[in-house]
Formats: sequence, structure tokens, C-alpha cells
Amino acid sequence: MRKIAAIALGITVLSAWVGRSAADAPVPVPAVAMQRPLLGQGYLGSDGAPDGLALTPPPPAAGSPAALADARAEAAALALRGSPRWDLARKDADLRSPAATSTFSCAAGRVINADATPRTDALLRRTLSDLARVSATAKQHYGRRRPFEGNGQTICTPDDEAGLRGNASYPSGHATIGTGWALILADLLPARRAVLLARGAAFADSRRVCNVHFASDVAAGRALAMPVVQRLRTDPVFRADLAAAKAELRKATPILPDCAAENAALAFRPKDAR
Repeated sequence: MRKIAAIALGITVLSAWVGRSAADAPVPVPAVAMQRPLLGQGYLGSDGAPDGLALTPPPPAAGSPAALADARAEAAALALRGSPRWDLARKDADLRSPAATSTFSCAAGRVINADATPRTDALLRRTLSDLARVSATAKQHYGRRRPFEGNGQTICTPDDEAGLRGNASYPSGHATIGTGWALILADLLPARRAVLLARGAAFADSRRVCNVHFASDVAAGRALAMPVVQRLRTDPVFRADLAAAKAELRKATPILPDCAAENAALAFRPKDAR
């Protein structure tokens, strides 16, 4: 039954995309500024970040192979509602609470938070605004509507829905932040680089799973992370804070987090996709 429902859902979504012409493409909506808690003082300042619009190609054209791939990925995401992977996507959506940086604890092999690793936590939180800003101009320029606005289905964080309707979809700011944090943590913990980068990719893809971004939004957002991190690596204040965080992690006794639920979620595949 689940397989039949998933196939039907995929056909419905794909049919809608195939039937769209350029004139039927979603009407661009104005992007609004990221919420203030994300735009505190960063390292680069408002003028120091790379030009996100110059680095971001247009989103897939209606009816193109890339748009059809987005539709298939959208249908696959909708099939994950209520699953462990959906629950992890809800957790990954949090960028504002005290627990936000702990998202990478399992990949780091130790607890990351303000109590256990205060310098590391502060470093990541300060880079958040640098990573968030880079997508803003491209979002406003392209004005792409989000998938839930087209498919009418719920998102993994329903309380955010009203605000997201006024914030364009392409590229994904969460994907930039998650990928950027993974790159920074990989600099801090090079022995865990592979698992950290994999977790960053999963964090970014959580936005597709959550039904708030298309797969191409996520890919474009991830591509913006490295230019920001490369620029951060040249900033003397960031470099000093990075060194302090690395010393903190080197001296601290690792506190192993409970990763059973996260590991299960990342390993989860719907039965019809196995």
C-alpha cells in the first residue's frame, strides 16, 4: 500500500511539473530578510561576504530535466513524512536555540555546545550570519516559491510556514550554513573530516525532506558555503578563534553523545526505495 501511495504521489508531482510552461511557472515572490537572530555580528560584515548572486546560476527552467529531477526529489521527500528521517529534518531546522550547534555532535564524536565546547560553539554561532547573508541577494533576485506552496503539503516545522511563505526558496540558506559549519568543524577535527562533511550534506538535504526547499535549492546553497569559508580563513579574527577552538577540542576529553536515533534516521530508507 505504501509503495502504491508513493508511486501515485510521484506521478502527481511529476505530472504537475511536466504540464507547466514558462508562462505557468510560479510567480516570483519577494524575499524578506533573514530573521534578526541569524544576522548578528559575523566575521566578514555585510560587505565582506562573497557575492552570492554572481556565484548562483538561475534555478531550473520549467520543464527542464533539472526541474523534473526536482519534482522526483520532491515526491520522494513527501513520502518520508512521519519517518525518522522527517524527525531529523525537524531537528536540523533549528538554528536559533541553544542546541543548534549540537546538531554536529555525533559527527564530531563529542558533544558540541556552549557548556562542553564554548569556544567552538561561539565560533560556529558567529559564522552563522556570514553564511546566511551570502544567499540573500540571490533569493531576492530569483524569487522562487517553495515546494510546499505548490504541493499544499505540511512542512516539518509547521510554526515556520507563515514566515517561509514570504522568503524565497532558491538558494537554501540552511544548506549554506550546514555545509559551512561542516567545513569549519572539519578544519577543527581533520580526523573526522569525512563523517563531518557527510553530516553537512545530510543537514542540507533535510531542507528537501522538510518540504521547504527543492533539491536544486539545496545544491545551490551548498555551493555557496566554500567561498564563504575560504574568505573566513583569511580573516585574522576568525583564524585566532579557530585556533582557540582547535586547542579546546584537543585538550577536552570527548563526551560521546547518544547517536542511536540520528544514525537510525540517516540509515532510514522507505521500504519501496530499498
